[in-house]
Amino acid sequence: MKALKLSVGFVSILWLQACISDDYIDDNIEPVLQIVSNIDTLEINTSFQIEYQYFNNIGQSETVEVIWTSTDPDIIDIDAAGLATAFQLGSAAIKAETTVDGVESSDVLNIAVGAFTTFEEEPAIIEGSIVTTSSYELEGDFTYESTADGVRLAFKENYEASTALPGLYVYLSNNNNSIANAFEIGKVETFSGVHDYEIPNVSLSDYSYIVYYCKPFNVKVGEGAF
Repeated sequence: MKALKLSVGFVSILWLQACISDDYIDDNIEPVLQIVSNIDTLEINTSFQIEYQYFNNIGQSETVEVIWTSTDPDIIDIDAAGLATAFQLGSAAIKAETTVDGVESSDVLNIAVGAFTTFEEEPAIIEGSIVTTSSYELEGDFTYESTADGVRLAFKENYEASTALPGLYVYLSNNNNSIANAFEIGKVETFSGVHDYEIPNVSLSDYSYIVYYCKPFNVKVGEGAF
């Protein structure tokens, strides 16, 4: 019995050493401010509320004070709350900017003024690839698409993942270096070939990354960007 306990302990130590042997990853990232309204043309003599999202240096969504400006207020003006108003035909660039803890973030949206309000068509499907960020095998192409209930993350035939880890999990995150505030899809059960995940109550714009972690030791294994 004592020998068995020692054996189990030894294996656990090997697993731990294997996971933590990879380089330490700082989970801080550059904050991101993005305009999420997909308006393309604003009808003349009408107004439209421009919306934004801000993700801080750990990828967490926050409400921040945003300064809104227009490159041509005579064509499109925008107030302090982000309400854009079209006055004459033409186009203008709407800029959103903020400074949090001394770090500046900004985004720009180009809007035309016309006879009708129109919106850019959002992509129905996104394609990408996952890559390893560790010494463990992880690679493959994927598609990420909207469904009636949420999204579907589907991996192609060239997907391969190591089976050597004690617990490999996959997440959706806005921070490619952390799973804090991430959405846990679940434990990896398929390590080769075609498979998919049906994820309810999630939209294409909610997250920016797929992140793979060795969950027992909280060590990142790989990632993919949307």
